[in-house]
Amino acid sequence: MEHIIVYGSHYGSTRRYAEKLSEQTDIPAVSYKQMPDLSDIKTIIYLGGLYAGGVLGLAKTLRGLSLHGGQTLIIVTVGLADPKEPENRENIRVSLQRRLPTELFCRTKIFHLRGGIDYQNLNVGHRTIMALLYQSVCKTSCEKQTAENRAFIETYGKQVDFTDFRALQPIIEEIQGKRYE
Repeated sequence: MEHIIVYGSHYGSTRRYAEKLSEQTDIPAVSYKQMPDLSDIKTIIYLGGLYAGGVLGLAKTLRGLSLHGGQTLIIVTVGLADPKEPENRENIRVSLQRRLPTELFCRTKIFHLRGGIDYQNLNVGHRTIMALLYQSVCKTSCEKQTAENRAFIETYGKQVDFTDFRALQPIIEEIQGKRYE
């Protein structure tokens, strides 16, 4: 196998993106829990849900991986925050940079997608974290609130889905470029 899509999804947005990407590229998609050995795979595309500043399953997936030869790593994050906001993209990149070895980070192409949330389906731990975050954001003065904070307050406790499969196009183009290198 030359290419693989590996994903870490807790509530389904990332899995749906991975399945759609697989369908559009004919690259098999597997959960990080069932991934094969990656050492001989030319292109590794990792899609991971963002949770508390981390990317679900990324550490396990990359444990012991060092890119060699023509190997390529593409990381795609999926989160509730709008990736069109520069501050959000920067926060995610800083978090990834802290978690990845420098050499790996520098050789990785990074993309960001927007997922969704259904508060009714959150487990107790995630529901508690979101409630604490909501209380904290609500205490912030209006002048200091970001657009993201205001959107969070507006959607808190609801079911929202920002999934947009058209946003996969730049990732598909990157993958297609890697196939012909």
